Amino acid sequence: MFGGGGGLNPRKMKQMMKQMGIDVTEIDAEEVVIRTADHDLVFENAEVTKMDARGQETYQIVGEPEERDRGELPAGTDEDEADDDEIPQDDVDIVVARTGAREDEARAALKANDGDLAAAVSQLE
Repeated sequence: MFGGGGGLNPRKMKQMMKQMGIDVTEIDAEEVVIRTADHDLVFENAEVTKMDARGQETYQIVGEPEERDRGELPAGTDEDEADDDEIPQDDVDIVVARTGAREDEARAALKANDGDLAAAVSQLE
């Protein structure tokens, strides 16, 4: 289609894509995760490009993925840290305000009650 001895020069390619209404943007991504039913594909420091062709966005990821089982924590993350992220700080603050409990007690009560504010308050009163 484009014929020639070694391909197009990148500048010429960008001009042609712009003429066809295709906008290309580099994304400074730290990590890209693709979740499947069985595992996650995790790309760290991947090159990510977004192409917008008349409203249709397409993403291209270039890099080597690490395959992780679903639910496996990234290296360097401890389980307590991951659990703390599950309970919103606002919910902890509400339970502390209503019961006068310490923050760690409120968080534990929310975890024990699957994030149910009323049940956590009842448990601590």
